[in-house]
Amino acid sequence: MATRPILEAPDPRLRTKSAPVETVDDELRLLIADMFETMYAAPGIGLAAIQVGVPQRVLVIDLQEDEDDEGRPIKRPLVFINPELFDPSEERSLYNEGCLSVPDQYAEIERPAAIHARWLDQAGEKHEARLEGLLATCLQHEMDHLDGVLFIDHLSKLKRDMVLKKLEKARRGRTAA
Repeated sequence: MATRPILEAPDPRLRTKSAPVETVDDELRLLIADMFETMYAAPGIGLAAIQVGVPQRVLVIDLQEDEDDEGRPIKRPLVFINPELFDPSEERSLYNEGCLSVPDQYAEIERPAAIHARWLDQAGEKHEARLEGLLATCLQHEMDHLDGVLFIDHLSKLKRDMVLKKLEKARRGRTAA
């Protein structure tokens, strides 16, 4: 397992539409292990393969909402291969979203509060479930990445441009330090 560099906006590779996974094999499972290691190190709660430069329809999520007796997050890693969303709820929810590819920038994004999803796991097993709450939001956010969409694309042009300017200013500050 290895930590991989995370692509940051405006890297054009983040706009790539990811290809479906043809075979769930050891090479893919190594990518998934690297993605979890990268996500946990960042730290984050979701990561799409394209964010580490691999244009495949794979994403990982671990909301880490609960803590153990010592206050450490309890890991419940989820793998979604070739995920599909359908039957979104009419009810909407608003979350203050961030993204490892748009570091330290956050914005209120409205999405369906619940969705149906189907996907393969890392063993190649099929799953289908109705998801809601933060998991539904996170899955929608990560699936946007698979289609070359960033959360800031859900903002007005003015707000998106402001976020990108802040990101560039922060990037210049990091390279000057």
